[in-house]
Amino acid sequence: MTFSIVGRSADGQSLGIAVASKFLAVGAAVPAAEAGVGALATQALANLAYRPQGLALLRTGTAAADVVAGLTAADPGRAERQLGVVGPAGPGATYTGAECFAWAGGVAGDGYAIQGNILAGQAVVTEMERAWLAAPALPLARRLHAALAAGDAAGGDRRGRQSAALFVVRRGAGYGGLSDVEVDLRVDDDPDPVTRIGALLSLWELYFGKPDPATLLPLEGPLADEVREHLAALGHTDLAAWAGVENLEERLVDGAIDPLVLSHLRTAAG
Repeated sequence: MTFSIVGRSADGQSLGIAVASKFLAVGAAVPAAEAGVGALATQALANLAYRPQGLALLRTGTAAADVVAGLTAADPGRAERQLGVVGPAGPGATYTGAECFAWAGGVAGDGYAIQGNILAGQAVVTEMERAWLAAPALPLARRLHAALAAGDAAGGDRRGRQSAALFVVRRGAGYGGLSDVEVDLRVDDDPDPVTRIGALLSLWELYFGKPDPATLLPLEGPLADEVREHLAALGHTDLAAWAGVENLEERLVDGAIDPLVLSHLRTAAG
């Protein structure tokens, strides 16, 4: 009923999961991750106990394949389970029980595990892996979504579409630097959830992405005058106050302005 990818960023610091299914609110059941520890997806007849148990094993330094072996060996319902695990280093691991509904299967490699059941066919997993391997330079959230979108385009869940989720962790990467949850997006009930998750990710990048130092514009001269004029037109005298109203405070930099913030300001001021 579900296809997912569990992955690790190229620098090893981010871990995450992307998942889609003909199932209500799949993000509430499948993904689990902890920064610096690992990530996993439990699906098919999902065993939600795999989530805390798997993370506990990963905290001890247990390799992904051994986590999969340990969880499934202790589970009398393993024939109907599916599981993908990635640790902070090394290859990922995937498991498909013999009684999962066809098509069911998975593939794993260095830093990733891909799996699905009740799929349109093996091409779903094949295309997900192809998309993952083709984009090593992308931020993890974008790379995971690219793989999920490739699986969706290849037919995805053969019963149809309903929900999707994207969950990424990285130490200190959450809002204000006070959380390890970098991205936590869910579409619980939608006719095109993978596309919708992609749109939400674009909004996340606008509101919570960090500005690129190479693109920052010095807030001086004519540009500073323009910014003041736009702020005045919107009833503000302070850029930080306006950015707070617009939820763009994560993109503020002293003495400069992010081009994305400037574009948003120009649009808002008309």
